[in-house]
Order: sequence, then structure tokens, then C-alpha cells
Amino acid sequence: MYTEEDLLPLSKLVDLVFCPRRAALHIIEYVWQENIFTAEGRNVHDKVHEANGESRSDLRIVRSLRLASYRLGLAGVTDVVEFHRSNKGITLDGVNGYWRVFPVEYKRGILKHDTSFEVQLCAQTICLEEMLDCSIEAGAIYYGKSRRRKDVQFTPILRAMTEESAQKLHQLFDSRITPKAKYQKKCKSCSLYEICMPKVTGIAKNVQHYLAKAGIDE
Repeated sequence: MYTEEDLLPLSKLVDLVFCPRRAALHIIEYVWQENIFTAEGRNVHDKVHEANGESRSDLRIVRSLRLASYRLGLAGVTDVVEFHRSNKGITLDGVNGYWRVFPVEYKRGILKHDTSFEVQLCAQTICLEEMLDCSIEAGAIYYGKSRRRKDVQFTPILRAMTEESAQKLHQLFDSRITPKAKYQKKCKSCSLYEICMPKVTGIAKNVQHYLAKAGIDE
């Protein structure tokens, strides 16, 4: 179990799954750079968090709910948590009946499969389960440009991947070592591309490498 001082930002799981170096640049070196994708994503989240909660007969919507899991060592804020009336589940103060918990994460792009987003949503779910003493089977990722949801089942495989990612995030932070760059096609969409310079810093820089490339023997 982690303590309050150990908690890391839950949102950084997205960085870790996308690229451990990106995660390290954020949480170890405190490097941040905006691009069109991060700006659009921030605008989507701002609109969601600024909206009011909703209350209907069979649905309650809560926004910007603060989360923490001392088992995972993570803390964060939800976009939306829906509470659907059900024949079993948790109880809510001042409301009759039982309610099923359904977390929803908002993203800027088009509907797609993205493991990093599913890990983030699953981590939010584990936090909710720990805080509400309940079991949550599914949630959803809402994609702003498509205006569509992608349902996510919290399978044992996804849960194991999420717990492993949380452990790796803590190991990365505790090591205080930023991994070396490794260029991939996805690098061009990263807001830290110009700072990371993966095409340059990802190449071994030593005399032997230079001589071998130049065809010169020592």
C-alpha cells in the first residue's frame, strides 16, 4: 500500500503506455509542451469539467470527482461518473434504491482502440471500486470528434495490465532516470517531439558507431 505522499498522477499512465520516455520527461524532468492535440484535448476536458451534474429518475451524473487508490499509488480526477439505477449495486445518500457505477473518460479524437486510454479508464475504475467498496464491470470512452462512445469491459487482462502499468510508473519515478529515445512513427504526434528529438538522441553517439558508419577502421 502506498501513502498520500507516494501518489502519482493517474493521467500519466497514458504517457507511460504510449512512451515511457514521455512519461519520464513529464514526471521526472517536469517538461511540458503544448501542441494542437494537447490543446484540443484540454479544451474537451475543460468543457466536461465546467458542466453541471445531472439528476434524473434513473440516472445521476457526477463530474470532476477526485479519485485515489492507495493500492495502485495513483490519484486523479474523473471526467464523468454515471450512476444508473439498478436492482443491485451501491446506495447513494438521500436517494432510494441501488445504483450501478459507470465511469466515462472523454477524449478529443475519433472513435478508435487505444490501449493507453483503456488503461487510464481502468485505473479510474479501480480507484472508484476502492473508494466506494463496489465492483464495476464496464465503462466507456467518449470521442469528441466522432461524438460516439466506445464501451470498455474491465477484464482480468486489462486489470492486470493496469496494475502492471501503475507499478512501472512508480519504478520509473523512483529511478529518476529518463529512458533513451527510440524513434517510432507515433513520435510525430507527440507534443514533446521537438524537445525529445528522438531521431537524434535515439542514435548511439560514440566513436566506434561513427567510424563503422563511415567505413573507417580504427
